[in-house]
Amino acid sequence: MGRAYEVRKASIQKEGAAKGKLYTNFAKEIYLIARNNPEIESNVELKRIVNKEKKMQVPQDIIKRAIEKAKGKDKEDYKENYYEGFGPAGSTFIVKTLTDNVNRTVGEVRAAFNKHGKSLGVQGSVSFNYEHLCIIEIKSNKYDEIFERLVDEGIDLTEYNKEEDMIEINAPSEYEKKIKDIIEELIPGITFETDEVGYYSKETIKLEGEDKEEYNKLYKALEDIDDVTEIYTNVED
Repeated sequence: MGRAYEVRKASIQKEGAAKGKLYTNFAKEIYLIARNNPEIESNVELKRIVNKEKKMQVPQDIIKRAIEKAKGKDKEDYKENYYEGFGPAGSTFIVKTLTDNVNRTVGEVRAAFNKHGKSLGVQGSVSFNYEHLCIIEIKSNKYDEIFERLVDEGIDLTEYNKEEDMIEINAPSEYEKKIKDIIEELIPGITFETDEVGYYSKETIKLEGEDKEEYNKLYKALEDIDDVTEIYTNVED
Protein backbone atom coordinates (compact mmCIF):
# COMPACT_ATOMS: atom_id res chain seq x y z
CA MET A 1 0.00 0.00 0.00
CA GLY A 2 1.45 3.35 -1.08
CA ARG A 3 1.84 6.55 0.86
CA ALA A 4 -1.33 7.95 -0.68
CA TYR A 5 -3.07 5.85 1.97
CA GLU A 6 -1.75 8.16 4.68
CA VAL A 7 -2.86 11.18 2.63
CA ARG A 8 -6.38 9.81 2.32
CA LYS A 9 -6.43 9.14 6.06
CA ALA A 10 -5.34 12.70 6.77
CA SER A 11 -8.06 13.98 4.45
CA ILE A 12 -10.67 11.96 6.32
CA GLN A 13 -9.47 13.46 9.59
CA LYS A 14 -9.57 16.91 8.06
CA GLU A 15 -13.17 16.48 6.92
CA GLY A 16 -14.19 16.32 10.56
CA ALA A 17 -13.13 19.91 11.16
CA ALA A 18 -15.44 22.88 10.72
CA LYS A 19 -15.86 23.86 7.08
CA GLY A 20 -15.45 27.51 7.98
CA LYS A 21 -11.92 26.93 9.23
CA LEU A 22 -11.04 24.79 6.21
CA TYR A 23 -12.23 27.43 3.80
CA THR A 24 -10.29 30.11 5.67
CA ASN A 25 -7.11 28.08 5.35
CA PHE A 26 -7.75 27.39 1.67
CA ALA A 27 -8.19 31.13 1.13
CA LYS A 28 -4.89 31.86 2.93
CA GLU A 29 -3.05 29.39 0.66
CA ILE A 30 -4.49 30.95 -2.49
CA TYR A 31 -3.72 34.45 -1.22
CA LEU A 32 -0.07 33.57 -0.53
CA ILE A 33 0.47 32.20 -4.02
CA ALA A 34 -1.48 35.02 -5.69
CA ARG A 35 0.29 37.94 -3.95
CA ASN A 36 3.02 38.36 -6.55
CA ASN A 37 0.91 37.41 -9.56
CA PRO A 38 -2.89 37.10 -9.18
CA GLU A 39 -3.48 36.17 -12.83
CA ILE A 40 -4.42 32.49 -12.99
CA GLU A 41 -3.39 31.88 -16.59
CA SER A 42 0.13 33.26 -16.12
CA ASN A 43 0.74 31.88 -12.60
CA VAL A 44 1.16 28.12 -12.91
CA GLU A 45 1.20 27.45 -9.17
CA LEU A 46 -1.94 29.54 -8.65
CA LYS A 47 -3.72 27.71 -11.44
CA ARG A 48 -2.77 24.38 -9.92
CA ILE A 49 -3.98 25.22 -6.41
CA VAL A 50 -7.23 26.73 -7.73
CA ASN A 51 -7.92 23.57 -9.74
CA LYS A 52 -7.05 21.45 -6.71
CA GLU A 53 -9.41 23.36 -4.43
CA LYS A 54 -12.21 23.33 -7.01
CA LYS A 55 -11.82 19.55 -7.10
CA MET A 56 -12.21 19.60 -3.30
CA GLN A 57 -15.45 21.56 -3.79
CA VAL A 58 -14.22 24.80 -2.24
CA PRO A 59 -16.88 27.42 -3.10
CA GLN A 60 -16.00 29.59 -6.08
CA ASP A 61 -16.67 32.82 -4.19
CA ILE A 62 -14.01 31.96 -1.58
CA ILE A 63 -11.42 31.39 -4.30
CA LYS A 64 -12.44 34.61 -6.06
CA ARG A 65 -12.30 36.71 -2.88
CA ALA A 66 -8.82 35.41 -2.00
CA ILE A 67 -7.50 36.33 -5.45
CA GLU A 68 -9.16 39.76 -5.36
CA LYS A 69 -7.65 40.35 -1.92
CA ALA A 70 -4.20 39.55 -3.33
CA LYS A 71 -4.69 42.26 -5.93
CA GLY A 72 -5.21 44.90 -3.22
CA LYS A 73 -2.63 47.37 -1.95
CA ASP A 74 -2.66 46.18 1.67
CA LYS A 75 -0.78 42.89 1.73
CA GLU A 76 -1.06 40.57 4.72
CA ASP A 77 2.09 38.80 5.81
CA TYR A 78 1.19 35.15 6.38
CA LYS A 79 3.98 32.80 7.44
CA GLU A 80 4.05 29.02 7.21
CA ASN A 81 5.63 27.35 10.24
CA TYR A 82 5.99 23.81 11.56
CA TYR A 83 6.07 22.80 15.22
CA GLU A 84 7.20 19.43 16.56
CA GLY A 85 5.86 17.87 19.72
CA PHE A 86 5.48 14.76 21.83
CA GLY A 87 2.22 13.03 22.75
CA PRO A 88 1.35 10.04 24.93
CA ALA A 89 3.05 6.64 24.74
CA GLY A 90 5.66 7.50 22.12
CA SER A 91 3.35 9.41 19.79
CA THR A 92 4.81 12.39 17.96
CA PHE A 93 3.32 15.36 16.12
CA ILE A 94 4.33 17.76 13.38
CA VAL A 95 1.90 20.69 13.30
CA LYS A 96 1.71 22.92 10.23
CA THR A 97 0.44 26.47 10.71
CA LEU A 98 -0.28 29.44 8.48
CA THR A 99 -0.48 32.66 10.43
CA ASP A 100 -0.16 36.44 10.39
CA ASN A 101 0.91 36.42 14.06
CA VAL A 102 3.61 33.87 14.88
CA ASN A 103 3.75 34.72 18.60
CA ARG A 104 0.02 34.13 18.99
CA THR A 105 0.11 30.85 17.10
CA VAL A 106 3.12 29.31 18.84
CA GLY A 107 1.57 30.28 22.17
CA GLU A 108 -1.67 28.49 21.29
CA VAL A 109 0.15 25.38 20.05
CA ARG A 110 2.34 25.25 23.15
CA ALA A 111 -0.69 25.74 25.40
CA ALA A 112 -2.46 22.79 23.75
CA PHE A 113 0.48 20.49 24.50
CA ASN A 114 0.93 21.83 28.04
CA LYS A 115 -2.77 21.45 28.85
CA HIS A 116 -2.50 17.73 28.13
CA GLY A 117 0.77 17.27 30.03
CA LYS A 118 2.87 17.05 26.86
CA SER A 119 5.47 19.33 25.33
CA LEU A 120 6.76 20.96 22.19
CA GLY A 121 10.17 19.81 21.01
CA VAL A 122 12.99 21.70 19.34
CA GLN A 123 13.31 21.71 15.59
CA GLY A 124 14.41 18.28 14.40
CA SER A 125 13.46 16.44 17.58
CA VAL A 126 10.56 14.72 15.79
CA SER A 127 10.99 15.39 12.07
CA PHE A 128 14.15 13.27 11.82
CA ASN A 129 11.83 10.27 11.90
CA TYR A 130 9.54 11.59 9.15
CA GLU A 131 9.89 11.94 5.39
CA HIS A 132 8.81 15.15 3.67
CA LEU A 133 7.15 13.82 0.53
CA CYS A 134 5.05 14.90 -2.39
CA ILE A 135 2.34 12.44 -3.34
CA ILE A 136 0.79 12.70 -6.78
CA GLU A 137 -1.83 10.47 -8.37
CA ILE A 138 -3.12 10.66 -11.92
CA LYS A 139 -5.28 8.59 -14.22
CA SER A 140 -3.20 7.60 -17.24
CA ASN A 141 -2.03 4.62 -19.28
CA LYS A 142 1.40 6.20 -19.88
CA TYR A 143 2.99 4.31 -17.00
CA ASP A 144 6.30 3.45 -18.69
CA GLU A 145 6.63 6.75 -20.56
CA ILE A 146 6.17 8.83 -17.41
CA PHE A 147 8.53 6.63 -15.40
CA GLU A 148 11.29 6.85 -18.00
CA ARG A 149 10.95 10.63 -18.24
CA LEU A 150 11.06 11.08 -14.46
CA VAL A 151 14.18 8.92 -14.17
CA ASP A 152 15.85 10.68 -17.12
CA GLU A 153 15.21 14.03 -15.39
CA GLY A 154 16.92 12.81 -12.21
CA ILE A 155 13.81 12.51 -10.03
CA ASP A 156 14.62 10.48 -6.90
CA LEU A 157 11.43 8.44 -6.70
CA THR A 158 10.40 6.99 -3.34
CA GLU A 159 7.56 4.94 -4.83
CA TYR A 160 6.07 4.52 -8.30
CA ASN A 161 3.00 2.31 -8.47
CA LYS A 162 0.16 1.51 -10.84
CA GLU A 163 -3.26 0.12 -9.96
CA GLU A 164 -5.63 -0.26 -12.89
CA ASP A 165 -5.51 3.17 -14.60
CA MET A 166 -4.18 5.08 -11.56
CA ILE A 167 -0.49 5.98 -11.31
CA GLU A 168 0.87 6.94 -7.87
CA ILE A 169 4.14 8.87 -7.59
CA ASN A 170 5.91 9.51 -4.28
CA ALA A 171 9.12 11.52 -4.07
CA PRO A 172 10.93 13.97 -1.78
CA SER A 173 8.98 17.23 -1.63
CA GLU A 174 11.61 19.27 -3.47
CA TYR A 175 10.70 17.42 -6.68
CA GLU A 176 6.99 18.32 -6.58
CA LYS A 177 7.01 21.14 -9.12
CA LYS A 178 9.36 19.33 -11.50
CA ILE A 179 7.22 16.17 -11.44
CA LYS A 180 4.04 18.11 -12.20
CA ASP A 181 5.77 20.08 -14.96
CA ILE A 182 6.87 16.82 -16.61
CA ILE A 183 3.42 15.23 -16.32
CA GLU A 184 1.68 18.32 -17.70
CA GLU A 185 4.13 18.40 -20.61
CA LEU A 186 3.44 14.74 -21.43
CA ILE A 187 -0.32 14.97 -20.81
CA PRO A 188 -1.63 18.53 -21.34
CA GLY A 189 -4.73 19.27 -19.27
CA ILE A 190 -4.17 16.34 -16.90
CA THR A 191 -6.09 16.36 -13.61
CA PHE A 192 -4.10 15.51 -10.49
CA GLU A 193 -6.32 13.13 -8.52
CA THR A 194 -4.05 13.48 -5.49
CA ASP A 195 -1.67 16.41 -5.09
CA GLU A 196 -0.25 16.61 -1.57
CA VAL A 197 2.96 17.54 0.21
CA GLY A 198 3.37 16.48 3.81
CA TYR A 199 5.33 14.74 6.54
CA TYR A 200 4.94 10.97 6.83
CA SER A 201 6.39 8.93 9.66
CA LYS A 202 8.97 6.30 8.77
CA GLU A 203 7.53 4.09 11.51
CA THR A 204 4.04 4.09 13.00
CA ILE A 205 2.63 3.01 16.35
CA LYS A 206 -0.80 1.88 17.48
CA LEU A 207 -2.39 3.31 20.62
CA GLU A 208 -5.16 1.81 22.71
CA GLY A 209 -7.16 2.58 25.82
CA GLU A 210 -6.22 5.65 27.86
CA ASP A 211 -3.23 6.40 25.64
CA LYS A 212 -5.50 6.63 22.58
CA GLU A 213 -7.98 8.81 24.49
CA GLU A 214 -5.23 11.22 25.53
CA TYR A 215 -3.88 11.29 22.00
CA ASN A 216 -7.34 12.07 20.58
CA LYS A 217 -7.82 14.91 23.08
CA LEU A 218 -4.49 16.47 22.16
CA TYR A 219 -5.15 16.04 18.43
CA LYS A 220 -8.55 17.73 18.81
CA ALA A 221 -7.06 20.61 20.82
CA LEU A 222 -4.51 21.24 18.07
CA GLU A 223 -7.10 20.87 15.34
CA ASP A 224 -9.27 23.52 16.99
CA ILE A 225 -6.55 26.18 16.69
CA ASP A 226 -7.54 28.49 13.85
CA ASP A 227 -4.03 28.80 12.39
CA VAL A 228 -3.34 25.05 12.29
CA THR A 229 -3.73 23.75 8.75
CA GLU A 230 -2.34 20.19 8.97
CA ILE A 231 -1.39 17.71 11.70
CA TYR A 232 0.98 14.82 10.99
CA THR A 233 1.55 12.04 13.50
CA ASN A 234 3.12 8.59 13.77
CA VAL A 235 -0.10 7.03 15.09
CA GLU A 236 -2.03 4.48 13.02
CA ASP A 237 -5.71 5.22 12.61
